[in-house]
Amino acid sequence: MKTRAAVLAGPGKPFEITELDLDGPKDGEVLIRYVAAGLCHSDLHLTDGDLVPRFPIVGGHEGAGVIEEVGAGVTKVAPGDHVVCSFIPSCGTCRYCSTGRQSICDMGATILNGDMPDGTFRFHGGGEDFGAMCMIGTFSQYATISQHSVVKVDEWLPLETAVLVGCGVPTGWGSAVYAGGVRPGDTVVVFGIGGIGINAVQGARHAGAANIVAVDPIAFKREKALELGATHAFGDADEALAKVMELTWGQGADQALVTVGVVDEDVVSAAFNVTGKGGTLVVTGLAHPEKLTIHVSGAVLTLFEKTIKGSLFGSANPQYDIPRLLRLYDQGKLDLDALVTRRYTLDQVNEGYQDLRDGKNIRGVIVHEH
Repeated sequence: MKTRAAVLAGPGKPFEITELDLDGPKDGEVLIRYVAAGLCHSDLHLTDGDLVPRFPIVGGHEGAGVIEEVGAGVTKVAPGDHVVCSFIPSCGTCRYCSTGRQSICDMGATILNGDMPDGTFRFHGGGEDFGAMCMIGTFSQYATISQHSVVKVDEWLPLETAVLVGCGVPTGWGSAVYAGGVRPGDTVVVFGIGGIGINAVQGARHAGAANIVAVDPIAFKREKALELGATHAFGDADEALAKVMELTWGQGADQALVTVGVVDEDVVSAAFNVTGKGGTLVVTGLAHPEKLTIHVSGAVLTLFEKTIKGSLFGSANPQYDIPRLLRLYDQGKLDLDALVTRRYTLDQVNEGYQDLRDGKNIRGVIVHEH
């Protein structure tokens, strides 16, 4: 079949809307009609050169839709099921899935190559194969993807909103609750209030943190953080540090969560400095893999028994946590509606990403037209 998709041909180039040929589902695969796709900063890393995929590639790794067709051997879903895609597939049987660490499933090794688990591609055009970002390529009207990349969700939930739990919500929420281990009464500092950081705020609030300090240079984002659970918000790290020391009688924060769009040494150092003895620094944001962005005092790390850790997908388990977070939303305990700043058509994908660069959006969402 044919499908319209937003494609990246190389670094430094905008998305191009292209008609591609799409293969049907093979063993263990499903054909999905995407309803919505989130505009996450990780796709900008491809254009900016911070992540280097195989080009050309269909963008988008936050998606929700309806299953149209299933291949042989598919047991997880059936035609007509509503699903949210996980940008990290979970096979269920590798060492990491079988020990409850689906966020680092071995099947995720080729998410930047964009091929299927069998090493082949489903998007084609002009005589060449097109990859799919994170094996799902949600900036396409349709896609053929692995059943290990989808999670069935309740049909009464609006997919235009549920789409957010495919990446941004669990990544932020889990950075606080799982990776950070936030406990009732803790003091938490969140650096960067975008689609990830705003949910780190929600996660810290849900876990019972007494003080949640948001740090972001953009006033609109600080205001949104205060609306969704932050107790304080500052435009720079020095102001936040002073307030945290006041709030904790000089002890420092229990957790510092780095959720900025592009991680650098300055933000990591600020996060390290604001944490107190026994504190945990979680690095969730990304930078170019060859850049060394963590330079801290080893003596302080040892003497203060601080912890620095990375977190992918918020260290969450997609098969469990995607439905769980949607149940919290359904119960009014997790706000997803307030996260969507603006909706776009597929043709407006570059406009949406410019709005993200300009700090206008917490989360933009593409609503597909069929």
